[in-house]
Amino acid sequence: MTEDSRPASRSGLERLLGDRPGSLAIKLLLISLFVGFVMTALGFSAADLAYGAVQMVRDAIKDGGAVFRQVGTYIVTGAAIVVPVWLILRLMQRR
Repeated sequence: MTEDSRPASRSGLERLLGDRPGSLAIKLLLISLFVGFVMTALGFSAADLAYGAVQMVRDAIKDGGAVFRQVGTYIVTGAAIVVPVWLILRLMQRR
């Protein structure tokens, strides 16, 4: 192989970004323009997306707490039956 046929070594920044910074910036600009146009045509905005993401996190936290409360309720309800029955059986085994 000659030196001319080998690919040129890429800089650390190019390896990190996957392309030359200028080329990547232009690609991202064009894609952002297209996606922004489509989102606006469909009635979405960046503020709506940010608000929706925050609400999703809040709901997940709130629902997560509800799940733990529900599990706790199941444990207490089951214990109301299990513990007395266990205690009775344990006392009967001692005789």
